[in-house]
Formats: sequence, C-alpha cells, structure tokens
Amino acid sequence: MIKNYLQYLKKIDWLLLAPTMLLTILGLASLYTGTLNVENPDWTLFNKQLIFFVIGFAAMILASAIDYRRLKDYSLILYFGSIILMIAVLLWGATIRGTTGWFYFFGFGLQPVELTKFILVISLAYVYTKRKGRENESGTILITALLTLIPAALAMLQPDFGSAAVMLAIGLGFFGLLSMKPKHLIILLIGVVILSMAAWNLLLFDYQKTRISTFLNPTSNPLKEGYNVRQSVIAIGSGQLLGRGLGLGTQSQLRFLPETQTDFIFAMIAEALGLVGTILVLGLFTVLLLRLILIMRQARDDFSCYLVYGFGLIFFVQLVINLGMNMGMLPVAGLSLPFISYGGSFLVVAMFATGIVVNIRIRQKILA
Repeated sequence: MIKNYLQYLKKIDWLLLAPTMLLTILGLASLYTGTLNVENPDWTLFNKQLIFFVIGFAAMILASAIDYRRLKDYSLILYFGSIILMIAVLLWGATIRGTTGWFYFFGFGLQPVELTKFILVISLAYVYTKRKGRENESGTILITALLTLIPAALAMLQPDFGSAAVMLAIGLGFFGLLSMKPKHLIILLIGVVILSMAAWNLLLFDYQKTRISTFLNPTSNPLKEGYNVRQSVIAIGSGQLLGRGLGLGTQSQLRFLPETQTDFIFAMIAEALGLVGTILVLGLFTVLLLRLILIMRQARDDFSCYLVYGFGLIFFVQLVINLGMNMGMLPVAGLSLPFISYGGSFLVVAMFATGIVVNIRIRQKILA
C-alpha cells in the first residue's frame, strides 16, 4: 500500500500543484495580516477561508482520484442544475452590496455563479467532444452561444457584471477554437454589438455604468466613484521595491484601501511585499498557466484537452481582470484574484478543477 502511495506521489505534477498551493497560502497569509494592527481584530474571514481551504484540498484529492471522463455523462445534468441554482438565488438568495448571489448555510455562503463558471466549461467540453468533426457547423455555434448566454444573462440579473464577463470570455474562448466561416464571424460580431447595446440599456445598473465611466476617466471624481481605484494605485506604488512589510502598509492597515480581502487584495500584497512580491505572485501564476498549456497540448483525449483549456481560461481571465482593476486599467468588476482573494465558493471549485487537471496529468504519465 505504501509502495502504491509513493508511486502515486511520483506521478503528481508538482509544477502544477505547487503554484496552486503557494498562491492559496499567500492568500491566507494576506487575510491574516489584513487584521493586524487593529484594536479589535476580527478573524472571521480568515477562519472561514481556512475552512474552505481544507474543504477545497479534500475536493482536490477526490477529483484527482475519480475518472474525470465520467463528467461527460453528467455534464448536461450539472449544467441545468446550475441554471436552476442561478434562478433560485435570484428568488431566494441573500443580497450583499446590491448583488443577490448567495445562499447561506450555518454562516457559510454558497455562490452558485462560481460553480456555474466551471460547469459551463465542462458542458462546452462535452459538446465539442460530442460534435468532433462538426465543430464549425452552425449547430455547434448556436449551442455554444446558448450555453454561454443563458448563465451570463442570469449573472447580469443578480447583477454580477464580472462573472458575466468571465462566462462570455469562456464562450468566446471556445469560439476561438472554431474555423468559422466569414458569415458566421460577421453574425457573431453583430450579435456582440447588439448584446452590448442591450446590456447597457436594459441590464446594466447605474452603479455599473458609473464604474465604466470612472474607468474611462478615473480622475473625474477621485473622492467618490474613482476613490477605490485611486487608493489601489497609491497602495501599489507605495510598495516600491521591497514593500512596507506584512501588516505595515498604511493604505491597507489604515483602511484607506477598501475591499482588501477580495477585489483589491493584489494592491495590499503589492504594498506589503513591493515589486518583489508582485513578481512572485505573477511568477506563480505564469508557472501555473504554462503548466496548464503543456498538459492541454499533451492531452490523450479531446474531452481532457477542452477541460484544461476551459479551466485555464477562467484562471487567466479572472487574473487579467483583477490586475486591471487594481491598476486602474479596467473597470471595477468585483472579480476575485484566483486562489488568493477571500471567497469560499470559488476556492473550493477551483481546487476541485485543479484536482481534475492533476488527474488528467497522472493518466498522461501512466499511458506515456
């Protein structure tokens, strides 16, 4: 038994697992230091995230041991189940900061939209595997559009502009795998323009329009709408080369910088650890994403290739949007920094997805 366990450990891709674990530990450390130098520190968020980490780690181990190919058999059930959850949360979910997107059980929040992002990838991977050789047909394009737009529209109704953007990016990412005919490409572009106009006039709330306007001109009102972004940029710049030290950043510790546990945790890390710390974070993400690309290219079957591609898309898009928010290069969309920001739903599902990729990599080595 011990011999089998050691052989199993040898097959684990540590260049995939190590950056995932280090990013998660860095996130926990950031949440911990965010409560330092406070007269009455509240450890609730840190304790909850630690529990979510334990659950996520167990989910990752489980995902690395199951036959990931069975996900194909349940992909449509999972998809429609996630849609039902998205509708249910609109009707009976808790509202936080104007967004109705959480169910609460025993003090812990479940955010269906985070689960739906990954289920969307599984569903699209199933469709593209099932329609192998027919990817460029109109039917595949239509199915991809419908599978993507339904949950994206439900996310907008919460409203959760950031998650909707991630889902649309997933759909566009899978569209990018197609060799579309010019007429299909034109129809897609026209559809994007029409949907963008409809979203602006019918779905976007005033505060979301204000965020976009503030992004286009962040200095227009630095004490109101542009305050968060301005404080984030100041925090990043004040970190300089080596940072002010963990728990010693003035912007984060004196609460000038808001949402340090979620949206602007990267700015807090940059202030505490400086340029060296940001290079460390970006380096870990680079190793993770490059490893996903390698595993995708060495995939033994189409389904695993599409799964790794889709999971990588989620991590990459959320990374880019979150960094853009922190540096004032993109509108504030309320998206977490993968594995680092506080958020149990995303962390658990992301670690489960990582376990699936570990599973795929182990099978690659067995069949090599």
